[in-house]
Amino acid sequence: MQNEFHQPSILAIGDSWFWYLFPGGSLLNKLGNLVETKEHYILAHGNNGAEAYDYVYGTYKRRIQTALQLHGDSLSAVFISGGGNDFAGLSDLRPLLLNDCSACTTAEACYRHGDDEQSLEWLLNKVIGSYIALIDKIIGATWNTAQNASGPTKIYLHNYDYARPTGIHLPFIESTSWLRAALVVANVPTHLQDACIRFLIDEFTVRLKGLVVRYPGRVRLIDSRGTLSDNDWANELHPTPTGFEKIAQVWRPILQADGLAA
Repeated sequence: MQNEFHQPSILAIGDSWFWYLFPGGSLLNKLGNLVETKEHYILAHGNNGAEAYDYVYGTYKRRIQTALQLHGDSLSAVFISGGGNDFAGLSDLRPLLLNDCSACTTAEACYRHGDDEQSLEWLLNKVIGSYIALIDKIIGATWNTAQNASGPTKIYLHNYDYARPTGIHLPFIESTSWLRAALVVANVPTHLQDACIRFLIDEFTVRLKGLVVRYPGRVRLIDSRGTLSDNDWANELHPTPTGFEKIAQVWRPILQADGLAA
């Protein structure tokens, strides 16, 4: 972009769904192909393993603030991928589950509920609180774009898909950082393990839909639940290249409607 004197028109802030490093690329690579048809340029911040908190209070706070200060007036859109790492692993998923779920008969019953620091609701509120802080920063930095012919900068969120706790993980990352390990330690019955992840994604989606209501006309939610088949998952948390392409095709009509893709 610098060599060709282009300003970024899309800012991408994300986790491994935007930064997946294996052949075939990430979701962001697929989205890049879509928006390239309208000559958009994407500047990306974040990294594999990033949590929503990191975007506004942690590792990537300063970089994102700088990007918004430098390029806010030129942004047509901001893509955000976050929340998945907040729920994965023994350190995050395990505390949300009961000490012993062996007697549970539903996925919902496996989770702790309430306002305490180890409840599902507490963690979801923490994640959404980070989203709200980030969206407020984006809106504050891009208010001038409301005067453009294309209207105000649009903010796109997504909710992943129903990940499968198969135990398949990348060999150089501890299995305890993924999904199945936490379910096994909590004695979640095998027939409820898939349902527990589905319940988690559904509850996350409810909160993301609340952000669409909170910011009318500014926030879009790409609901990609149910898009992937078992063969479309490379491991517990990441699709195959074909899977990422399928997710991108869910984004396509929304990007087309907003003039970001042909």
